[in-house]
Amino acid sequence: MTRRNPVLARELLSYWLRAETRRSVLARLKRLFVIKTRFEAYLIIFALALGAMTRGAQYTLQYPGVGGYLLFAATAGAVFLGGAKILDALRYEREARDAGEKTADSPAVSPAEPK
Repeated sequence: MTRRNPVLARELLSYWLRAETRRSVLARLKRLFVIKTRFEAYLIIFALALGAMTRGAQYTLQYPGVGGYLLFAATAGAVFLGGAKILDALRYEREARDAGEKTADSPAVSPAEPK
């Protein structure tokens, strides 16, 4: 049986309660859920497509005939639309970041020349 250390627990709690620590931990955690590259986007789209096709196959068994195939096509279409939106968002973010770097390098207003 191990003994618990209440002093260590209090120190960890006081460390967590500091606002800057909480912000940095939450920022790191949030960064895990941001799609940064096209490769990550393709992996997510693949996972969405795999799930959608599985669900579409279940629809064809649940609703035999044209209705099941229409639902199957709807699940596939949803993945196409979602994947296109993800890839467009990545492109727009990259363009905005590039435009921001260009404007940050060049001054918006040229300094006035002394007379």
